[in-house]
Amino acid sequence: MMTNLFSVFDPSTSVMNLSLNWISTILGLLIIPTTYWFMPSRLSLIWNKILLTLHNEFKTLLGPTGHMGSTFMFISLFSLILFNNFLGLFPYVFTSSSHLTLTLGLALPLWLSFMIYGWINHTQHMFAHLVPQGTPAVLMPFMVCIETISNVIRPGTLAVRLAANMIAGHLLLTLLGNTGPSLSYSILSLLIMAQIALLVLEAAVAMIQSYVFAVLSTLYASEVN
Repeated sequence: MMTNLFSVFDPSTSVMNLSLNWISTILGLLIIPTTYWFMPSRLSLIWNKILLTLHNEFKTLLGPTGHMGSTFMFISLFSLILFNNFLGLFPYVFTSSSHLTLTLGLALPLWLSFMIYGWINHTQHMFAHLVPQGTPAVLMPFMVCIETISNVIRPGTLAVRLAANMIAGHLLLTLLGNTGPSLSYSILSLLIMAQIALLVLEAAVAMIQSYVFAVLSTLYASEVN
């Protein structure tokens, strides 16, 4: 029985008292091996083209000082989030990307690794980031506080942005869908069209949010070099 509105996003699916909710997060690993023995299809060629474009963009964002192969980490992050976002659009599928457990688990280790690497290897550069160029001497203590706070809340903003955007659309779809049985046939047809439009919008949000998460992570990484 649904105790509150948000419990629809956390179904109690279990076998032998073992929760199966988070299995949806790793379902993509079952699909990847097929690309190695199937003939290349149009879908795989389009996906490779997208990944190559992202690789070139992330390489530009990281700049010449970025480490070789670091773009593949962000491409993998983009692919993981995109897969989970799209999987959440299917009925009765646990949307793991709408939970802070997953989003904060992705954002926090990335941010911590960037900070540890930057402060150990580029300490002077990290201190220079705390005071923007051209700041008056009177405002320097305030700018250090503001820059420190904005730096510390980065993993939180990354995680909350992704989770909030994913859960907002799903919540709206659920609320509108629950009003269906009490409507007349004429209004029900309008509701179905609205649901389809919202589903298309959610598909766009799924792509945009995975791209935003990966790009912001790349920008945070470029700042520590």
